[in-house]
Amino acid sequence: MLKPLVLLAALAFVPAAAAQDHDSQGAAAMDHGAMGEANPDAGASPSSKAFIEANDRMHAAMGADLTGDADVDFVRSMIPHHQGAIDMARIQLEYGKDPELRTLAETIIAAQEAEITAMKAWLSAHGH
Repeated sequence: MLKPLVLLAALAFVPAAAAQDHDSQGAAAMDHGAMGEANPDAGASPSSKAFIEANDRMHAAMGADLTGDADVDFVRSMIPHHQGAIDMARIQLEYGKDPELRTLAETIIAAQEAEITAMKAWLSAHGH
């Protein structure tokens, strides 16, 4: 049953990530900042603290100034977004127990690292 779960997660993630709008600060229009706000005790566990810290780092990095070049802005915004996914997957590996989710986290890390490498190469090839 693992393969359908991984495929389903991958298929669900790609269109959602590609469709995100970014505001003038370069941050995703999705309210990732709400993570941890719904539960005031969310910071009580080490994993919750780690997720909140990863989320905060991602948003700080996504707040880079926009250039007006949609291609450059897309790549510069997606790199920290992907890094955030990697950071969250590593937290799952550190604290999570479910074997299927551990495999999914490993898959996410590998895919996102490859995409970050490709995006950095694109930026470099285009003088950024």
